[in-house]
Amino acid sequence: MTPPVLFERKDHIAIITLNRPEKRNAISQSLLIELYNNLEKISSDPEIRVGIITGAGDTFCAGLDLSRLTTDNLMDPRGDGKDLFDILKKVNKPIIGAINGHAITGGFELALNCDFLIASENASFADTHAKVGIHPGWGMTQLLQQAVGVRMAKQMSFTCTFYSAQKMLAAGLVNEVVPKEQLMKRCMEIATDIASVNQGMLGVVKTLIEQGSAGTFDQGLGLERKGFTDFLRKSGILNI
Repeated sequence: MTPPVLFERKDHIAIITLNRPEKRNAISQSLLIELYNNLEKISSDPEIRVGIITGAGDTFCAGLDLSRLTTDNLMDPRGDGKDLFDILKKVNKPIIGAINGHAITGGFELALNCDFLIASENASFADTHAKVGIHPGWGMTQLLQQAVGVRMAKQMSFTCTFYSAQKMLAAGLVNEVVPKEQLMKRCMEIATDIASVNQGMLGVVKTLIEQGSAGTFDQGLGLERKGFTDFLRKSGILNI
């Protein structure tokens, strides 16, 4: 039986591939179980420094598999009370979204939960929660407005239409748009750069950025300044 998620490690980089191309990588319970297990593998393996999530075929992820809504447990797939937020919250390493095609609704939410996105020229994004009548639950209403601003998020979520990779580059959702055949090569280049830096300080910077975005500017700056003072003390530079 073909696994719904593939996992590969290249040096310090882990690649997770959603692997239901015949269903446009639509989210099923078995896919979520394997996705969660592999994200936890990234967290727990000290040799892995960065992860990449992508999709098999021509779609990143088409969202929930609507044919499984009444049969699959999509909110608690492993029966341990953990959902996507709980898993990703504990991933202490950068996750790059390699968006190789459509990222729709739940698949769009999965992309939004990555640290940043690199998209192929044929990628597109759509929030169709309001169209299909399914309540968002993995951060669409909060993460999308953080990425593109409140007004663009409203337009995207109210109209439920598709937006191209180039449009989303201009809006700030994706960091780069590259030719389809260059997508994984470019993501691997970025991941290699990330894997080469001081991993302890990388974790500190990642945490500070995330804490800052969740609070006010002054709160974020206060955390950074306190951390810098602590760093100086531990380094023996500051003796107070």
